[in-house]
Amino acid sequence: MRHWLSHYENRLLLILSLSFGFVFFDRNAMSFLAPFVARDLKLSDTQVGILVSALSFTWALSGYLLGAHSDRSGRRKPYLLVAVVVFSACSFVSGLAGSFFMLLAARLLMGAAEGSILPISQTLMAMNSTQTRRGQNMGIMQNFGSNLLGSCIAPLALVAIASHYDWHIAFFVAGIPGLIAAYMIWKYVREPAPTIITPTISQTSQAATPSSSLLDLIRYRNVWLSMVIACFYVAWMVLGWAFMPMYYINERHFSSNDMSILMSVLGASATFCSFIVPALSDRIGRRTVVVVFSLIGALTPLTALYFQGPFWVFCCLLFITWSASGVAPIFMATIPSETVPAYRVAACVGLVMGMGEIFGGVLSPIIGGWLADLHGLSAPLLLQAGCAIVVSILGLWLHETAPLLLAKNNAVNGLKEKVPPAL
Repeated sequence: MRHWLSHYENRLLLILSLSFGFVFFDRNAMSFLAPFVARDLKLSDTQVGILVSALSFTWALSGYLLGAHSDRSGRRKPYLLVAVVVFSACSFVSGLAGSFFMLLAARLLMGAAEGSILPISQTLMAMNSTQTRRGQNMGIMQNFGSNLLGSCIAPLALVAIASHYDWHIAFFVAGIPGLIAAYMIWKYVREPAPTIITPTISQTSQAATPSSSLLDLIRYRNVWLSMVIACFYVAWMVLGWAFMPMYYINERHFSSNDMSILMSVLGASATFCSFIVPALSDRIGRRTVVVVFSLIGALTPLTALYFQGPFWVFCCLLFITWSASGVAPIFMATIPSETVPAYRVAACVGLVMGMGEIFGGVLSPIIGGWLADLHGLSAPLLLQAGCAIVVSILGLWLHETAPLLLAKNNAVNGLKEKVPPAL
């Protein structure tokens, strides 16, 4: 372990992954605590959806704006450090909330603080990754800590605290890890020197020489297509976070302990798949992985709705189908970083993430909550399944960017050109 950590690439991967995990520990707290908060504050399903979407809205805006600003300044570490400290403070504010509007204000402020963390972290990871490990590193950075801490440990810890004590205390506890992350960033993360990440796809099929404008980014096919994919993918994920806990308790009549276990299984799956799915994309291609695993993800809400077998089998099925969570960093960070020049990576990742948060993170829980009030809590889960299917279809049009796969294809094409045609 000491030898592994002696390499800065590995050390940075560990720190950024854990830091983003603490971010998601805070972010997911609202979803896991929703049954307790809704009962105490007498909230409707629509209001629960608004609380989830509020954070996504300001997350999206700050993701692009602060990501682009860090690109222009050429500095990453100060932005990252301040953002982590501020979002931790916002979690404490959430714990003080005594009404819907106070909690809404706290979540809006938290989203503004957290939004820039992912694009800046992924830029740091892309700049410090060897080419053959880029997809794997960026996948682990985005998915390992966020799911281990935010999706696996968070439901167990926060639901237990809310059940035995109070949901206000749970929010206080959720803010502590961020302060630990801030210390690790201050102590161990270096400000990167200017470097070049060579785009791996042919520029003849993409935009001309890029400038600093937003329009130049969306001229890249992979960028605007990733933006559309992000809208439906984030909707798939957020609808699950927001409404599966309430569906398990209110419709399936599981105990709060069983609900926390089922949600923790999703986190365990995403933690495991943070290694497997991005690594597969390095070897068999980004596009193939996006298409196949997104289709598998459509089975998660269908399992929650219709499976009536043993509890342990239920958990196994959820573990397998939630493997689609490993797709997120591929289209949200890796493909954009391999498509645009290095000095635009943070802005590009922030743009893709921001678009997904606006349309998938903001609108989908509001629509899902509205549908739940009209037709029951099964409606947002059916919407979740449809979103995963759309992602799989859209993925078919992505340009492949995996360096190993492109190198193999180029080698094969070069060999074919050298072989004279048969007479």
